[in-house]
Amino acid sequence: MSTRSRESTALGYALAAVAAWSTVATGFKLGLRVLEPVQLLLLGSVVSALLFAVLATAGGHWRLPPRGQPTSATRPLSHRLVQVAAFGLLNPVLYYLVLFEAYDRLPAQIAQPLNYTWAITMALLAVPVLGQRLTRNTLAGIAISYLGVVVLLTRGSLHGWSDLDWLGVVLALGSTVLWAGYWLANARSAMPPLTLMAWSFLLATPVLAAACYLGPGWPSITLETLGYGAWVGLIEMGFTFLLWQRALRLSAHAARIGQLIFLSPFLSLVLIATVLGEAIHATSVIGLAVIIAGLWVSRREPAQG
Repeated sequence: MSTRSRESTALGYALAAVAAWSTVATGFKLGLRVLEPVQLLLLGSVVSALLFAVLATAGGHWRLPPRGQPTSATRPLSHRLVQVAAFGLLNPVLYYLVLFEAYDRLPAQIAQPLNYTWAITMALLAVPVLGQRLTRNTLAGIAISYLGVVVLLTRGSLHGWSDLDWLGVVLALGSTVLWAGYWLANARSAMPPLTLMAWSFLLATPVLAAACYLGPGWPSITLETLGYGAWVGLIEMGFTFLLWQRALRLSAHAARIGQLIFLSPFLSLVLIATVLGEAIHATSVIGLAVIIAGLWVSRREPAQG
């Protein structure tokens, strides 16, 4: 494949991933109209578990991981099972339960931009967890992004604070801590990604089933609920990540491809307005734009002096 063909293919995969991710906020809200958060998560987890099981079986990625590799690979099997179980408890169980509860309480146009600040949260957590230092660009990006959060939440007026479900806001921001923590822990793990995902979802699904049984009960099984489960499991949790990874691996300009992800939340607002019927407030667009600007600034390479 020629370089030009590879870049075109990478762009196609990336745009497909962006388009798919743009639908998830709408999918969450539609699914939560007929299902409780834990019920929607159980259906999505079952679909993802099946997807990753098929991929892991086809590629021979079930082994945890073979001996002779560094770090966790030389530890006992029981330790490695505990490790993947801990990852599964974090993602999908805790992260998505918190996120879905936030979406259940907040308008999608607020929940989705708040969740997008996870990259800023990760930059903050990387200081104590990985010993990284905050650059001037990162500090500026953090300040800009959280200014965008203030704009988003106030809706242009200090009186806007009183209309919010503050537990929903706390949950949405809390989900960013869980997601950032998951990726930081992932960065320190020697576990192959597909192996980790297959085992995590396999072990997480019974936990979610128990939570449904002890809580709201089993989800009703209809074409509608199964559709929402497939939407969450394939697009949010599964297949789209594979498209994105493929795009980054094919392209010689991964950073440039990575910038396309910033299109997703704006496309999502269009769907939120047209499909969900939410009246998009001007401050939702402005706040999201400021958050994205902060993320862009934080990702810029520091100037060479």
